[in-house]
Amino acid sequence: MAKPLTKTQLVSALADEMDSDKKSASAALDAIVSVITKEVSGGGAVTLPGVGKIYCRERPARMVRNPATGEQIHKDADKVVKMTIAKALKDSVND
Repeated sequence: MAKPLTKTQLVSALADEMDSDKKSASAALDAIVSVITKEVSGGGAVTLPGVGKIYCRERPARMVRNPATGEQIHKDADKVVKMTIAKALKDSVND
């Protein structure tokens, strides 16, 4: 498996794709991350065309097992961020 892009590498790639400077690309990336964070933390969802949908899902209270001791523990309800990958991206990976 290839190493994931670092933020610096991603900003550089964005700048090349946008025919722009790295400062503008970094500002654009930060703005996108900020919008996604605000929307998902507020209970909404964000669809990135061609990539997927990012959303927040509530998990109910449940019993979990401590792997070290095997003891059953009650875990309160919580929220988790999920992402559904777009079919176009899945298909591009499998071609």
